[in-house]
Parts: sequence; C-alpha cells; structure tokens
Amino acid sequence: MSTAFEHPVYNYKVVRQFAIMTVVWGVVGMLVGVIIAAQLAWPALNLDLPYTHFGRLRPLHTNAVIFAFGGSALFAASFYVVQRTCQARLFSDGLAAFCFWGWQLIIVLAAVTLPLGFTSAKEYAELEWPIDILIAVVWVAYAVVFFGTIMQRKVNHIYVANWFFGAMIITIAILHIFNNLEIPVTLTKSYSIYSGTIDAMMQWWYGHNAVGFFLTAGFLGIMYYFVPKQAGRPVYSYRLSIVHFWALISIYIWAGGHHLHYSALPDWAQSAAMVMSLILLAPSWGGMINGVMTLSGAWYKLRTDPILRFLVVSLSFYGMSTFEGPMMSIKTVNALSHNTDWTIGHVHSGALGWVAMVTFGALYNLLPILYGREQGKMYSIKLINTHFWLATIGTVLYIVSMWVNGIMQGLMWRAVNDDGTLTYSFIESLEHSYPGYIVRVVGGALFFAGMLVMAYNTWMTAKGKQLNDEIAQA
Repeated sequence: MSTAFEHPVYNYKVVRQFAIMTVVWGVVGMLVGVIIAAQLAWPALNLDLPYTHFGRLRPLHTNAVIFAFGGSALFAASFYVVQRTCQARLFSDGLAAFCFWGWQLIIVLAAVTLPLGFTSAKEYAELEWPIDILIAVVWVAYAVVFFGTIMQRKVNHIYVANWFFGAMIITIAILHIFNNLEIPVTLTKSYSIYSGTIDAMMQWWYGHNAVGFFLTAGFLGIMYYFVPKQAGRPVYSYRLSIVHFWALISIYIWAGGHHLHYSALPDWAQSAAMVMSLILLAPSWGGMINGVMTLSGAWYKLRTDPILRFLVVSLSFYGMSTFEGPMMSIKTVNALSHNTDWTIGHVHSGALGWVAMVTFGALYNLLPILYGREQGKMYSIKLINTHFWLATIGTVLYIVSMWVNGIMQGLMWRAVNDDGTLTYSFIESLEHSYPGYIVRVVGGALFFAGMLVMAYNTWMTAKGKQLNDEIAQA
C-alpha cells in the first residue's frame, strides 16, 4: 500500500482508520443480512445449529450494520468535519485512538457473544452489561474529543453539521445509559431494572431515538457537510438548517411510543407519540428540501458525478422514509402494518436508501483526501457508478417486495368470514409471502455486490492506483 497521507495540522490517521473499517464492517454486516434473508426463503440454511440460526444472526446483522458500519462512518465523518470546520486538530490524539480501538473491540465482542446466545433481548440493545459499560466509556471519550475540539476552534462560528453531531453524541449517551440500567446476575446475564410496560416504554424511547439520533441526526451532519462539498455550492438556506436542527431534536425524542400502539401503554402516551411523529414530518422534509435545493445551479453535475448521485438519492430516500414513518405511526395504519414486512421495508428504505447511500457518497469524497490523492479521485469513477446502480436497484427491489408482502400480510391477517372466523391461516400468509422473500434476497445480494465493488475500489485507491475512466457527459 502507498504511504498514507498525514496532514500537517489535522489528525487524518484516525479518520482513515474509521473510514476503512466502515467499508470492512459494511461488507460483513450486509453479508450477514443476505444470509438471514436467504434463511427466511430457504430455512434449511439455518443449518440446524444454534450459532447460525436466524434468531441469533439477525441481531448480529442489525448491530453490525448500525453500530459497526454506521458507527464507524459517524466517527470518521465527525472527526474529519469537526477538524476542518473548526480549523483545529482533534483535542486528543490518544483519546481519538482509544475511540477507534475501543469501538472495534466492542464490535468484535458483539460478533462473538450474539451468535453464542448472550443477549439482553432488547432491540438494538442486545449486548450484555460488560459490553454496555465499555460502550459508555468509549462514548464519553468520543464526547471529550469532539467537544474539546470545538472548544479550541480557531473560528467563532460552529458549523451546523457539528450541531447535529453534538446532539447525536449527547442524546445517544443518555439513551444508552438509561435503557441499559440493569442488575448483573452473571458475567453474561443481567435483568433490566424496569418491569413490564415501563421496560417496553424505555426500550422504545431508546429504540426509536437510536434511529432518530444515531441514524438520522448523525447522518444529517454528514449530509450538511458533504452535499455542499461535492456539489461545490453553499447550503441552500443556512437559516433553514438551524430551524431543521432545533425542530428535529425537540420533536424526535417524543415519538418512541408509536411502537407500542394497542399495547398496555396508556392511551394518552400512544396518542402523544403519534401526534409528535406526524409533526416530525415538517422538520424532516425541511432538511431534505434544504439538501436537494443545495444543488440549485449544479444539477448538470449529476450527469458525470456518481458521488453526487449517491448523495441526492440518499436525500430522496430520507424524504420518502420520513413520510412513511409518520404515516405508519397513525393508529389505524399501524393496525395494518404492525408486525408485517411493511415495517421491515420501511426500516430498510431508511437504512439502505438513506444511511448507507449518504455514507457511500461521503466516503467516496473522503477517501482520496485521506490518501493524499493529487487528482482527488478514487481509483475508478466507473466503479463508483456501478456501485450506485447496484445499490439503487437492490434497495428498490428490497423495499418494494417488503411493501407488497407487508400490506398483503396485514390484509390477510385481519380478513374474517361472516361467522367471525379467520379467512386465512398464518401459514397461508407465509406461502403468499414467499415470492417477496425471494425478491428480497435478490435485492440484498445486489446491494452486497455493490459493497464488494466499493471495497475493491477502496483497496486500489489506498494502493495509489488510478484509472482514467471518467464518465462521459450525457
């Protein structure tokens, strides 16, 4: 590999490490996703082993994609953006290195313990108490590095991307600590201090805001830096970006209860979560419009710039999934969608379409800089374009198949005969869902293939290779 570029002022080493691990964990996490999608289509692929069973691999997939892939992307982007916009080196190189190695250790521990069946059984918070403590320690170190860098900034202004990163760091710390208050029984088993409905409410206060602050606010920080950078245009409306920030963080925190419609949660709490979810549409679309309108005067660049395509398509999926989420929080819609594949489609329109796409765009912008490429380009522009189409087609196949499956399942489960008996058995709904599961495997495989293309392109870029394969202007 070529000698990595070391900036005379900024710490690029830790940014580069996190960027590379984002690609590595993306390959791993999405491979596991394809495997478990295939297990639902062909159950024999569970292999009759506890370690390879869907029930154990599924939380491995969600943790790998959210916290390994997404988390590494957030560390890389925030450490880069805070240095560049504050014109100051990271507060502590040692603490930054601790964040990197500590986060990788957490991921490895998750990869070992989850297939072994050690779990707290909480969605997105399955890891047991010793790992939870390590997460908290690393996250506090992250906060010290990030906010310490802002405190020693050379400019008066704090750029809006840093507001989003900062809100993400603070809120995730609070969510993680309070949702994981538990009583250890052994080294690998603990019990939540909460019980019953309170435990469910705490879990979805955490679960939905892990989406709201980790997968939304954090990646909006990425969007607000890399979309203007790649477009070569200023943010469309800086005032709108500030309104977007305050509205989003003020409302998002109240929406978790919509996961508990028609449950033992008090009806007023369910309704309040629904109302807040509906209000959330306004700031979400404000941010989406701000990002898209940043391309005013630069739309022609989409003809030849696949990196910009990634970023624009990610904003389109962000707008779509933040419309779909509030709609699904309406009680009558939720009565149809809950526990169906529609929810899975919604989650992946956000995860693949928004989070992964904006990450790919940011990394393709960032990696040449981190490796000191004079041309400022990846090894192959055409491979970026190939990745774009594989990811886009794969995402569409995935979410459309799950939408069709989900609506069909909801309608079949609620269909009754004149005498009040169910029209369809659960097995019949599964039989009718089977074609959708096949399409999902195909969509997921295409997306994973795109991830492999990116890994190859990243490897060749790191080695200092360059192809002259510009995309011709249409």
